[in-house]
Amino acid sequence: MNQNYEKYYVPAESPWPIVGAIAMFLIAVGAGLTVMQVSGEGSSGQYVLYLGIAILVYMVFSWFRNVIEESHKGLYSAQMDRSFKQGMGWFIFSEVMFFMAFFGALFYARMISVPWLGGAGNNAMTNEVLWPTFEAVWPLLTTPAGETTQAMGWQGLPLINTLILLTSSVTIHFAHVAIENNKRGALKVFLSLTVLLGVIFLGLQVYEYMHAYQDLGLTLDAGVYGNTFFLLTGFHGMHVTLGTIILFVVLLRIFKGHFTSEKHFAFQAAAWYWHFVDVVWLCLFVFVYVL
Repeated sequence: MNQNYEKYYVPAESPWPIVGAIAMFLIAVGAGLTVMQVSGEGSSGQYVLYLGIAILVYMVFSWFRNVIEESHKGLYSAQMDRSFKQGMGWFIFSEVMFFMAFFGALFYARMISVPWLGGAGNNAMTNEVLWPTFEAVWPLLTTPAGETTQAMGWQGLPLINTLILLTSSVTIHFAHVAIENNKRGALKVFLSLTVLLGVIFLGLQVYEYMHAYQDLGLTLDAGVYGNTFFLLTGFHGMHVTLGTIILFVVLLRIFKGHFTSEKHFAFQAAAWYWHFVDVVWLCLFVFVYVL
């Protein structure tokens, strides 16, 4: 019995996954060396970090170019589109688990480790082996060396950045509505605003880090509070950077006349990712800054 099978395009071997892995390795090594330099324990790793970031950006744009070319050649089928949607869904799920691990570390330090070190439960003698001024409170602002830091308040820049990301979630929603209704002008305006808001958010986060280091004494080596603060907000900033790059590529494609009201999954995937970034920031704002 004859059956008609839907074609499924299998791309040729791609160099970009290994290039991306090399870039991430360089970023990790460069970031570690840079932190050691800040702490006065190592040589400069900024050049390694910048090289890794440059390679990563090059990889992203090159991989996007290949996928765009394959799409415009008509190589993709409906089954391929379903595979893209499933892949994006699993990717976002993996990112959720990534942040859950860091939120778990924050909750463990805050709700279990610090009270336990303060003598909670059946551990009444623990505080005798810690430094004399230790207090089981959060945020923990005193290090074993006796150095003190200040907590980052939720007012000011964190609140402004929260409003910026919430606004960007609204603008990308209107852009989504515009593309579904084939309103190209509104689509360009709202997506451009979303990209601009993402860039402003990143700029304000850099300014916030400068304020933390210079004015608050809040650094990566400022104890468990400094560690969790910079790990959570820093990794979120990396995701905002990636999301902004993706939205910028989609915006360039829109100005070149790509996408229709029926076929625009690249835009839809970027919107999914941006909403995910917004939700993570709301959790960060509540559990890192407010509580």
